[in-house]
Amino acid sequence: MGKILCATRGGEASYRTQDAAIALARERGDELLFLYVVDIAFLNKTERAVRPDVVTAEMEKMGEFLLAMAQERAQKQGVVAGYILRHGDLGEELKAAVRDQHATAVVLGKPAGDESVFALESLQAFAAEIEAETGGQVYIL
Repeated sequence: MGKILCATRGGEASYRTQDAAIALARERGDELLFLYVVDIAFLNKTERAVRPDVVTAEMEKMGEFLLAMAQERAQKQGVVAGYILRHGDLGEELKAAVRDQHATAVVLGKPAGDESVFALESLQAFAAEIEAETGGQVYIL
């Protein structure tokens, strides 16, 4: 039995990816673990006075809520799932989570419209990087 790590940021755009990860876990009989990464690097792009600790705390609350929703979605579809919340750069934290959790597979969401963080080509390159550095198989669904 393996372990699937599904990176999520929650919300409507992530449901498709979460459902694909849930279906894959059910099909393979694998454990499922959702990942949310709190990254406050965007604060460096503003000149406004912002307290990073307050922003981090709010993003953690939001992340915990989104992860709990993903976990509930999995449970409603008959899959037991856990979740982890990490801090830092998405790419580095995702690879570290794959290693730390001994994940055998990673599910990333296929870009869909303007809401996507990655263009498909960039996402495919990132997936190849994850596979090369961690040995986990990456699915773009």
